[in-house]
Amino acid sequence: MELDFSPVFAGWAEILHGAAVTIEVTAASLVVSCVLGLLIGIGRLGHRRGPVYAICSTYVTFFRGTPLLVQLFLLFFGLPQFNIMLPAFFCGVIGLGLYSASYVSEIVRGAIQSIDRGQMEAARSIGMSSSLAMRTVILPQAIVRMIPPLGNEFIALIKNSALVSLLTIDDLMHEGQKIISVSYRSLEVYLVIALVYLVLTSSTNYLLQRAERRLRAGGMVQ
Repeated sequence: MELDFSPVFAGWAEILHGAAVTIEVTAASLVVSCVLGLLIGIGRLGHRRGPVYAICSTYVTFFRGTPLLVQLFLLFFGLPQFNIMLPAFFCGVIGLGLYSASYVSEIVRGAIQSIDRGQMEAARSIGMSSSLAMRTVILPQAIVRMIPPLGNEFIALIKNSALVSLLTIDDLMHEGQKIISVSYRSLEVYLVIALVYLVLTSSTNYLLQRAERRLRAGGMVQ
């Protein structure tokens, strides 16, 4: 058996387009997950018997305890039964964002809890309210500590985004499958797709490591 990459070279423009869509889906999902994860993470810091804590904990339990693929299918195939028709791209972004937010919330909660309690007490002692102290004293320090684990979540999102191809989104995986459908060169196409994903994740990891080193050099990350 001989490898033949000519179909991949012929469809290289489609591969690059799919990679660009993958980056778009991942970036948009990361924004959703960071915003929602921040709110849920803070919500889980409240009183354990309160309704906010219960809602946030139920959210985390559901999205971390069920497969991402099932969640995507619920959005794309389930909602139309209630006459709710969402674009495939939107379903992919929201699905990935909701799933990732359950993990980001734990990153947020852990980072905030890692800040010495004396910081809050000191802020309160000079007349700050709890919410003001959280916004101006605790969160700025916690956000810096979130950067390394959030980077890992970003890399995980890049890989998980391959599932949105099942929603007919023209991402990297979907474009590769279209090339396979006309060339029947599955091995060659999937090898190239794997290589492109590797380049995306490795590049992201490199940039994150550089950012973390700069933060450490500046004394912002302990």
